[in-house]
Amino acid sequence: MNENIDQEDDVSVNYNARKYRTPDGAPTDIVIFTITSTDRAKAKKTLPHRELQVLLIKRKRWPFEGRWALPGGFTNETETVHECAKRELCEETGVKNVHIEYFNAYSAPNRDPRGWMISHAFFALVNEVELSSREAASDAAEVGLFSMDEAAAMELAFDHNLILQDALARIREMMVTTTIAKSFLPVEFTISELYQVLQTVVPDFEERNFIRKITSTQSRRGIIEEVRNRAGEPMLSNRHSQRAAQLYRFTDYVPRLSIYS
Repeated sequence: MNENIDQEDDVSVNYNARKYRTPDGAPTDIVIFTITSTDRAKAKKTLPHRELQVLLIKRKRWPFEGRWALPGGFTNETETVHECAKRELCEETGVKNVHIEYFNAYSAPNRDPRGWMISHAFFALVNEVELSSREAASDAAEVGLFSMDEAAAMELAFDHNLILQDALARIREMMVTTTIAKSFLPVEFTISELYQVLQTVVPDFEERNFIRKITSTQSRRGIIEEVRNRAGEPMLSNRHSQRAAQLYRFTDYVPRLSIYS
């Protein structure tokens, strides 16, 4: 028993971290998604044109000076990579308390000319109203929003094309399996607005009986609820339609989904 303790003490005393190669940095990259809305030039009220866009910055320093990239930065020794991502998101957009989630690590050799860099990638979902006053941070020459097609056609810095592609695939999966659509909607919304947001992110999404399924199917019941006033009367809206439609809001309920049930 004592012999084992002595051996452990001996190992800890003789351990030398310099014997092991460590990465030259632990950067985080953040894919910031938003959905922009543009009113249509029509006489009758209708839903606006919505488009999924990503926020990019133009680098003004080596490496890849002048090339567009995902925002991000190096993790400090005093913070976790998650804390770094939230800090960088705030510095790049000025927003806090939005949906931000880790989704992958990128460690391909030579992905960064500065050295051995293992990047931790996050995606963030930001409502367009939060980005109205965005400005470029000190390490960026410009900041801009781009459609998915525009961004895919650009040669982004580092391996950011791959990171963006992976993030897009992840949020498309989650849009139809979770309630992250709430990040792109006002607190109170109509069923038509919800359906349009889903199709904006997942273009091939189609459900003819969407209203019935989202409001009455047992496995989905409770995800959203009707908005009512203090008197218990239904709250309606005609901001995007000629006829007033029922307003809904997401609840805190999270359904348990299983491929076996």
